[in-house]
Amino acid sequence: MQVVLKESQAQEPFSFSFINAEGQAMVKSENYKAKKSALGGIESVKKNCVNDDRYEMKESKNGKFYFNVKASNGQIVGTSMLFATEADRGSAIVQLKTEGPGASVEEQSA
Repeated sequence: MQVVLKESQAQEPFSFSFINAEGQAMVKSENYKAKKSALGGIESVKKNCVNDDRYEMKESKNGKFYFNVKASNGQIVGTSMLFATEADRGSAIVQLKTEGPGASVEEQSA
């Protein structure tokens, strides 16, 4: 697993994604104004993804499943992609717990 820190031309230009070995974005962040804040978000996902209590299980309006990773203060620090089944979502959580904390960070500019 790898973390891609992206910088765009947007007003809040920094965001990140946790990417699995298949190249799929497992978890994406909100947009941040400062690179330092985005890096803090990455560290928060790495720290909190190993704790079951930090996951919020959700179902989208179209019946797909996803999860949020929350910091200790309850703030959402990452949102997963959509999954067809609850089992797929569960597998993604296991993968994030296993590989997320040690993920390397790669920076990309627009």
